[in-house]
Amino acid sequence: MSWSLALTRLCGVFALGSAALLAHAADKGAPPTAVKPVTDRYGDLRVTDPYRWLEAGRDPAVKRWSAAQDHRTRGYLDHLPARQPMADWLMKQAAAGSSAYYDLHAAGGQLFALYNQPPRQQPMLAVMGQDADPAKARVVLDPNTLNPTGRTAIDWYVPSPTGKLVAVSMSENGSEDGSLHVIDVASGKTVDAVIPNVQYPTGGGSVAWRDDGSGFWYTRYPGADEPAERQHFHEQVWFHRIGDDPAKDVYVLGKDFPRVAEIALDARPGAPAVVVSVANGDGGEFAHYLIQQDGSTRQLTRFEDKIVAVAMGPDALYLISRQGAPRGKLLKLGLDDPTLAKAVTLVPESDAALEPGGEFGAANITLTKHALYLREIAGGPSRVAVYGLDGTPRGRVPLPEVATVDEVEPMDDGSLLVAVKTYLEPPRFVRIDEASGQSRPTALSQTSPVRFDDVEVVREFATSKDGTRVPLNIVRKKGVKLDGRHPLLLNGYGGYNVSLVPRFLGAATRLWLDAGGVYVIANLRGGGEFGETWHTQGALTNKQNVFDDFAASAQYLVDQGYTAPARMAAIGGSNGGLLMGASFTQHPELFRAVVSTVGLYDMLRVELDPNGAFNVTEFGSVKNPEQLKALYGYSPYHHVRAGAKYPAILMATGETDGRVNPMHSRKMVARLQAATGSARPVLLSINAHAGHGMGSSLSIRTNQTADIYAFLFDQLGMKYPAAQ
Repeated sequence: MSWSLALTRLCGVFALGSAALLAHAADKGAPPTAVKPVTDRYGDLRVTDPYRWLEAGRDPAVKRWSAAQDHRTRGYLDHLPARQPMADWLMKQAAAGSSAYYDLHAAGGQLFALYNQPPRQQPMLAVMGQDADPAKARVVLDPNTLNPTGRTAIDWYVPSPTGKLVAVSMSENGSEDGSLHVIDVASGKTVDAVIPNVQYPTGGGSVAWRDDGSGFWYTRYPGADEPAERQHFHEQVWFHRIGDDPAKDVYVLGKDFPRVAEIALDARPGAPAVVVSVANGDGGEFAHYLIQQDGSTRQLTRFEDKIVAVAMGPDALYLISRQGAPRGKLLKLGLDDPTLAKAVTLVPESDAALEPGGEFGAANITLTKHALYLREIAGGPSRVAVYGLDGTPRGRVPLPEVATVDEVEPMDDGSLLVAVKTYLEPPRFVRIDEASGQSRPTALSQTSPVRFDDVEVVREFATSKDGTRVPLNIVRKKGVKLDGRHPLLLNGYGGYNVSLVPRFLGAATRLWLDAGGVYVIANLRGGGEFGETWHTQGALTNKQNVFDDFAASAQYLVDQGYTAPARMAAIGGSNGGLLMGASFTQHPELFRAVVSTVGLYDMLRVELDPNGAFNVTEFGSVKNPEQLKALYGYSPYHHVRAGAKYPAILMATGETDGRVNPMHSRKMVARLQAATGSARPVLLSINAHAGHGMGSSLSIRTNQTADIYAFLFDQLGMKYPAAQ
């Protein structure tokens, strides 16, 4: 039987099954959902979709259906005894912690930072001296004052070289649909015309100031005046002079870029040029350009060159190359004739990966007058290697064994501020003296009322279906007995070269552990934990490896006596939501409960959305026969089986999500509610004032966390710790 014929027959079974299942209404408490079959043809393949009508998010019938689903979910969650105490306690812990400073930028003898101070709903932009003393910090921009509802967020910011002005992108309701504001740092007032359409989830957004501060290069989308099929594509680079009408802004680059180009701009103080990084969608291909201070441009690398990051030094360019080095090597290229063929290898490939980070990698290369600091990742934990400008190794920045560093900011006094994060301690910045290599704590370090003195993190390895060893970061109370009785929450992602690195676990994990639970983070293929090979083994037609890794991780935890399927839950979001859908449709017997947020489920319809088109280089396209075969092979929506005993499921989405269309959650929930044979609930939570998660207010984030853990506690029979 040919593959196409086999899938045609299988799709017919699914379509008939979905229609018939309405008669016995498997999830008895679910609102009724009409079946309106639509059949698509992909070459010889016919696929019938029973819930296509739920894709029309603005249709009044869909809005009524969504409201009914959310009402049902709220009725369940709000009546759980633990739900409100959890929300109150989580908010109390957030308010009791110290302020958090992050995304540092040194400019004009000052230090800028985003600044989070619960119970304020949104982070603010602050400025302080080079001594990095938060007691002397001053708020430059407070979105909480601009919008007391907490629905206005800062997407990103870039200070001018003198530190007198700062360009800030802001958006509403978690949409990430940003407009650019130029703020006078001294007064906090907007001093230039607001520029719309500079930021969107499809390709992000960016700014690079001219060295004299008279203007800046910025990213721009076609905007609302263009046809819908162009509005969130064709990102370009334009130049704006301070004081000019944005209508007079000058086009610089981008008309010949791919439709799904994602552009990042990087200007180093005193550098002769701006580096423009162009991603070809989300699959990991990059091209790079230079913009001279006079506005002239030059292409530096092409997609096929496998250069994934470029940083500008005072007299040379530094490039991370994966050409013949899947974990990455560092090249050096002179500025007198920046032809890639003339680049020399400065730091060869090592046992750790030089991964792109920040805006396409430049943030992972920190240059000072005396040294290079390269952030490396080794299976999850990261380290910072130090080299002389000639490539001579100078050791590493001292860090805890299981930690990550996501910021290294050079200061004018010859020191560096390094952000250190671990699972069990609040984030902290240490100051490294370049001359001596000595480090000391700073007042930017956070404190938390939540402590983990009685907790440990152990790294163990599961063996996947094909023999690949998959790292597991197991967070457990010291002395835990491996008797198979613990509630266990397994988290994973596995995509886009994104690595799950150590992050402070915080109050919700403390609740979980105090209730007898174990928490596990799996470093699956598809991420960047071991370099590009690890990523490609979980992308495109290899995506099934990710789901096999996760299933093997779950089975390992059972086999080792941590838990049992009846006591195990899984959680993931976005690409991790796809992981959840594939995992519980392929292995419903492994989990008792699953939380899946802002996930992808109908893999045959992903590329029809604006951001979905950017995902083709990661997932593949239905237009490619082999990729179609792989997509259909794991697509969660198409593998829901009538009568299967699915776990209890909580899905959450946001109406303003520009990254993953909420229709995925609507359709998947409808199909599961019709099919499940377990009598466990399939719930959908929909927030009208949230998107993919970026820019959500503190209250939204806290209440969503309380929803998730109250659901898990209820389904796994856990007791809310009374001592809390």
